[in-house]
Amino acid sequence: MNQDEITRLFDQQAAGYDAQWARTHPIRDCLHLLLDSAFAALPADARILCVGAGTGAELLHLARNHPGWQFTAVEPSGAMLALCRQAAARENLSARCHFHEGYLESLPDSGRFDAATCFLVSQFILDTTVRTGFFREIAHRLAPGAILASSDLAADVQSPAYDVLLRAWMNMMAAAEVSADAMQRMRDAYARDVGILPPEQIAALIAAGGFQPPVRFFQAGLIHGWLSRRDDHAG
Repeated sequence: MNQDEITRLFDQQAAGYDAQWARTHPIRDCLHLLLDSAFAALPADARILCVGAGTGAELLHLARNHPGWQFTAVEPSGAMLALCRQAAARENLSARCHFHEGYLESLPDSGRFDAATCFLVSQFILDTTVRTGFFREIAHRLAPGAILASSDLAADVQSPAYDVLLRAWMNMMAAAEVSADAMQRMRDAYARDVGILPPEQIAALIAAGGFQPPVRFFQAGLIHGWLSRRDDHAG
């Protein structure tokens, strides 16, 4: 999918997005628990970049726990970003948030960030060269040594293990009351529109984008998470 198609897709899904995935929240909660540990040493006035912020789940989680942190949410879907804004306003967090509708390359330069999150975003970039460039753009926005916490769907799709993981993943989707038609569309999308690569290859793309060798710190089904520090020599 190109950028316009991705934006339209999430605009269409925005209204029911959180409800649709409500039964998978234990996975998100576990990722957030580990995220807290990963970001524990950040300064009390840290600046956090949330790339592909969606409806704001990780931003809200971090903002609740760290009253001195400032956040920049980057999200191309206006409908998703509107929900993120509304959630932040309900919790009186808006004053600490900057909301940017668009992609990272259009974000005005406002100095370097202490950390970034990027959850289930880069998987929609099918061209590996462009995907490396995406991570390079994140690195460019970070201070030297700053932490990137990222996650993507990952697997060796040619291996027998992928069939086992995919079957379990689809069973979980069924338990989440995703319709049969939606599940079939998901299967088709994974094969056609999502860059599911072996975890080692994704880690290599992150490193090539200006980060020290990533450490895999999370896995739940097909979702893998990495911690990466910006290389001091990244541009």
